[in-house]
Amino acid sequence: MSTRGRQGPFTLAVCAEMVFRELPVAERVRRITELDFQVEIWDWTRHDIGMLAALREEGAVYSSMTGYVRGGLTDPAGADELLTTAAESVAVARRLGIPRLNLHGTGLDGDGLPVVPATEVTGAMWLAAHRTLGRIARLGQEHGVTFVLENLNTAVDHPGVPFGRAEDCLALVESVGSEHLRLMLDLYHAQIGEGNLIELCRRALPWIGEIQVADVPGRREPGTGEINYPAVARALADMGFSGTIGLEGWASGDGTAALRAFRDAFTVEPAVRGTGITTIPSV
Repeated sequence: MSTRGRQGPFTLAVCAEMVFRELPVAERVRRITELDFQVEIWDWTRHDIGMLAALREEGAVYSSMTGYVRGGLTDPAGADELLTTAAESVAVARRLGIPRLNLHGTGLDGDGLPVVPATEVTGAMWLAAHRTLGRIARLGQEHGVTFVLENLNTAVDHPGVPFGRAEDCLALVESVGSEHLRLMLDLYHAQIGEGNLIELCRRALPWIGEIQVADVPGRREPGTGEINYPAVARALADMGFSGTIGLEGWASGDGTAALRAFRDAFTVEPAVRGTGITTIPSV
């Protein structure tokens, strides 16, 4: 099992779509790997899969990617298309050694907007989404991968996306109850839509497949906005989270400096215990 990206209790990954954007994708992957992070990608159809696979020989480890190309959760035709393109995505994921495939409440266009926006989410849509995600979980079980349902904010980046709130995604994941369907808990989106991040993490902990982060506002690296990510990191460690945390944010300036800030925010030093008093070393 690879130790790439291991930082204390967490494994750290970086989205290659959002940093070092002046470089070709292969060089982004190399740079992220050289800095000892795992790599996340989005839509695999936009990449040279042979090239990405070859980079594994250079030490690249891929953490997650988009797990579908078209389709949606709530209508029969969209659900069938979602399953078809999810199966295609599984084949690519297995070639790249990717364990987690990301889903959203509906298909998104190139600007992150819903292909089929929803002004209201009905009870029938909830039931249909539950059935579709059950089928997705069975596909994941069949092929030994995990699908993760990501929360998205509708106030700034993704207006009209159904099941956007973390609580909504969590409810769907819980209702299916499969090891092969988990929550992609995006704390950037959750801060905009819901807040109370540490308690949200605690509530979702048994169902989290991965956590994604960026600061608010601006969707940049930790330390550029209002979220106290070192406090979030300490809380996650204290509650026993030991999974993957991915930076899905734009670099505010130099990409290498942004990745270092991300690592610093999620470097959790062990508590120093004295005579009845516990202190945390400064970082």
